Amino acid sequence: MRQIDRRAFVAGVALAGPALATNARRSPPASVVAESCQPLTGLAFTETEQHQMLGALDDIIERARQTAALRLDNALAPAELFDPRLPGWAPPTAESAVAPARVPPPFPRSSEDIAFAPAWQLSAWIATGRITARALVEIYLDRIEKRAGRLDCIATLLADSARQEADARDRELAAGHSRGPLHGLPYGLKDLIDAKGVRTAWGAEPYRDRVAVNDATIVARLREAGAILLAKTSCGAIAYGDIWYGGRTRNPWNVAEGSSGSSAGSAAATADGLCAFAIGTETMGSIIAPSARCGTVGLRPTFGRVPRTGAMALCWSLDKIGVLARSAADTALILAALNGPDGQDPCAIDVPLTPTPTIDPGRIRLGYRPEWFEQSLPTDIAALDAARRVGFEMVEIKMPATDVSLLGGIVVLEAAAAFQELTADGRDDLLAWQDDVAWPNSWRAAHFETATSYIQAQRIRRRLMQEFAATFVGVDAILHPTDAGGLLSIGNHCGYPALVFPTGFLPQPTRPGFESYVSPAEVNTAAALHSVPFAATLTGRLFDEAKLVAIGEQIMRAIDLGPLKPPT
Repeated sequence: MRQIDRRAFVAGVALAGPALATNARRSPPASVVAESCQPLTGLAFTETEQHQMLGALDDIIERARQTAALRLDNALAPAELFDPRLPGWAPPTAESAVAPARVPPPFPRSSEDIAFAPAWQLSAWIATGRITARALVEIYLDRIEKRAGRLDCIATLLADSARQEADARDRELAAGHSRGPLHGLPYGLKDLIDAKGVRTAWGAEPYRDRVAVNDATIVARLREAGAILLAKTSCGAIAYGDIWYGGRTRNPWNVAEGSSGSSAGSAAATADGLCAFAIGTETMGSIIAPSARCGTVGLRPTFGRVPRTGAMALCWSLDKIGVLARSAADTALILAALNGPDGQDPCAIDVPLTPTPTIDPGRIRLGYRPEWFEQSLPTDIAALDAARRVGFEMVEIKMPATDVSLLGGIVVLEAAAAFQELTADGRDDLLAWQDDVAWPNSWRAAHFETATSYIQAQRIRRRLMQEFAATFVGVDAILHPTDAGGLLSIGNHCGYPALVFPTGFLPQPTRPGFESYVSPAEVNTAAALHSVPFAATLTGRLFDEAKLVAIGEQIMRAIDLGPLKPPT
């Protein structure tokens, strides 16, 4: 197709071709339908059928023009809503034996050891008076001042308000009142989730002066639970990648490379000991990918587990809010504070979060495919070996037959609709990342896809959900290399939870993009190598995060990497 003006294109010209640009209200010649429309549909029409379609095209174009002129609020969800539960689904039942309370190690002598302690240990030390919330805030603020600049991971630092909140939490504790296990813990919040009166810019130049009017539901819940908002962490522009209006967020294990995204700052800050934990979001890998690269434990909850009210909408049928932390146990503590519908997010689902159980590995069946590990990385094999040592039963599973690539348009189409105003008025040019795979180009191209194709993709998605439910028959979770078997895409499209956790270190050159691994054969002998973390993933049953965390804890304990501290 000949190049056309972007604004005319978004207004509806794309459906009928460039010939409509001069006069959209006059029916185009039938040749336009044949040359421009038919290739977009994959269908063929006779000349008579083409002439019949011309009148309808006028109405389609006019509706498209009127729709493009609207400015719909990003929070306005479509009437069609996704639900990961298939007919006949039943919620998980709580295990009879709840995991016993964990006993923290002796209180560390160094502030660095305190900073890198998992959240559950910090919680115990605060509760027993070994450290105050204010002292913990100061430790993290000092580290942020010294280390965050090299990572470009902090979008907005909230030092004054964090100190005030910490003092208030300490006064409460001194008076005998604890808000729970998150009391006094400073956290980072991905900068596409609103905090009242604080800039929330979605990582993107067009919104860099946006200030939130209200708290997101989860921000209010975390405050009620006693957590302290320390900083807004950087996120890839419009929830994609690690490039944002402040630069590129860096991997603390090798600051020459990006941290992956889009929960880029949350992963980097948690991995580098700049906060006790952080909140991220995932549509298609935005918790899993940066956690794997930076060495954090990431929990992507079941779709609908956590309400998204007050968070930027990218793809209403896939967006999820989750946790980045330093242990599997941490993720369960934090998810407990986030869980449950709020009466505002129409996709939030009311399913109780059961306590993390004590599990007998001999009664847990983990699904896997042998070929995933046959030619895999040593760190992936370490995860499989650890699972076997613990005593989990490994069960070979049959994966879905559906071609997941057929669903690739869902995220782009919903995102193109959510941010059509940027495409329509040309402000997408303000985004720093302008590659072929970046949002601006993807959104423009999305307007050429038909609504029929989108609906067909959603029908294929339901078939995938049915197939994946069959995959889970007889297994409690699936253990896999993070990018194996299409499970990142399958899990997200079907709404299943996942826990990603570090499994070891491998020498790597600086990776220019989102590459997960560069083989020795591909390494230039002159390239400097860096020891960087790698990860494996557990994909769990719908709304069964408690068992998922319990399984992950045991595998991580068997691997025993100890505290992960990036180089100074």
